[in-house]
Amino acid sequence: MPADNIEPKLDSNVSLDMDHFFPYKLTQLQSSVSDSIAEIYTGHFELTRHEWRILAILGTGKALSAKHIGLMINLEKMQTSRALAKMINKALIIKVEDKSDKRSSLLKLTSQGLRVHRELAPMVLAREQDLLSILSEDERGQLKQIMDKLFSQSKAIQVQSKS
Repeated sequence: MPADNIEPKLDSNVSLDMDHFFPYKLTQLQSSVSDSIAEIYTGHFELTRHEWRILAILGTGKALSAKHIGLMINLEKMQTSRALAKMINKALIIKVEDKSDKRSSLLKLTSQGLRVHRELAPMVLAREQDLLSILSEDERGQLKQIMDKLFSQSKAIQVQSKS
């Protein structure tokens, strides 16, 4: 009998309670927070989640490559490309020549994109403050530390599992 047809033996003493499973709870939190912010940029601004993230990243004024943007917002190449194309069509971003590599281009916000960013940024920052308002300054600092530690640990585990 081939090994792949053998059913794994489950320990009957182990159960997975999703209400206490950290990855599940984190996903639920992320979804709820993202939906709360999405209420702002999807309505009047008619942006998708991917477009909003690109707008936020390019709002620093720095021109970036499509590849770099995709890495920063954790998107696949095709999803990044589609969002960028929509934003170019909406005249929110433009391609500019990469002076360090004439074969490629960089993306930056147009004056219209900057205007949208300037109007939208205070609104989403206010929503962030509303979300965090239930935490004390000390708790906010602790939350940041905890998130940073968990991010580092998850990256370290990924590296370990690949070796």
